[in-house]
Amino acid sequence: MENKFGLLGRTLSHSWSPQIHAMLADYDYRLYETEPEALGNFLTTTPLAGMNVTIPYKKDVIPYCAQLSDAARRIGSVNTLTRRSDGWHGDNTDYDGFVYMVKSAGISVAGGKALVFGSGGASLAVKAALADLGAGPIVTISRSGPDNYDNLDRHRDARLLVNTTPLGMYPKTGVSPVTVADFPSCQGVLDVVYNPQRTRLLMEAEALGLPHAGGLSMLVAQARRSAELFLNHSIPDGRVTEIVAALSRQMENIILIGMPGCGKTTIGQALAQALHRPFYDADDQVVEKTGQSIPALFAAGGGAGFRAEETAVLAELGKGSGAVIATGGGCVTREENYPLLHQNGTIIWLRRALDVLPSDGRPLSQIHSAQTLYEQRKGLYRAFADAEIDNNGPEEETLRALMEVLQ
Repeated sequence: MENKFGLLGRTLSHSWSPQIHAMLADYDYRLYETEPEALGNFLTTTPLAGMNVTIPYKKDVIPYCAQLSDAARRIGSVNTLTRRSDGWHGDNTDYDGFVYMVKSAGISVAGGKALVFGSGGASLAVKAALADLGAGPIVTISRSGPDNYDNLDRHRDARLLVNTTPLGMYPKTGVSPVTVADFPSCQGVLDVVYNPQRTRLLMEAEALGLPHAGGLSMLVAQARRSAELFLNHSIPDGRVTEIVAALSRQMENIILIGMPGCGKTTIGQALAQALHRPFYDADDQVVEKTGQSIPALFAAGGGAGFRAEETAVLAELGKGSGAVIATGGGCVTREENYPLLHQNGTIIWLRRALDVLPSDGRPLSQIHSAQTLYEQRKGLYRAFADAEIDNNGPEEETLRALMEVLQ
């Protein structure tokens, strides 16, 4: 038996597990993509000392286990295998990850009705954890079960909403199993999806001021528990917090908004270079997509036509991860652009003195004065922004201020 570990599944190219385990411990951890017909041979011949298990094998590995933990037996699903003297020991650390997620979000679930959307493997672990945390009744909402999306009115008294379905997950972002406002008694919202970091469900909860959390903390916490089983020693909660924060910074886009000519492209390119991230200029992307210049788009379809093309571009850029994005000066004039940018981004308002803003090649800037545009938009910039940065000094000062905000 080798001191090596890994993740077993069928399609694993987008997995974060190797990076997370590398941050948790010093051992070899790799991805093992396996077809169903090869599963048995892999499990009986692999020299690995332990592995995580993901879709579609969480139930299929159970017959190969000599023992099951109480959690795995109760849930009927295994996502962690550790080799012991008598063979594989199966456990379910999704349970532990969800318990951590609930507690770190500061949501009290005891004594309240919980709606769990979805009936798959993640749902089973979530419901077991909720039961142990004292929630109740716990109701499974599925497409065809007795409690479904057509009779949700009977559950308007729910205090907790938990999404365990893939709805809202990258690349099909912007959708949600329900509308949070339809549940007036709701006191917390959880979503096991972690990409994007803010699903539509979570952004609705955020807008209502409700405690909420995405699946990144659950992902890291379940990996932590798996690593503890692999190594047979504990890893403190603080390590989970550090890894979640690091991954969150890595995954989030950095989005620059502000007046036309305020330096978004220049600063964005410099920031991307400093952080080794890709850079996208939304205006350039519109030009590339349409094959027309910005002035030509305004001349052909007016402001509305250009804004529609801009929103389509922001929808694609915003659901990606880890990029620096410079937006057009007027993107804030369309409310629908905010969730597109916010779902996976930190939004920075770049501010510059109005009397130095150029107007060449900017149709609206040639029609309206900078002061007029600013008065129309300043409230919108402020509403979109997570932070404001002054860009009136040297580029180095602006970059330094940006780095401080991002850390």
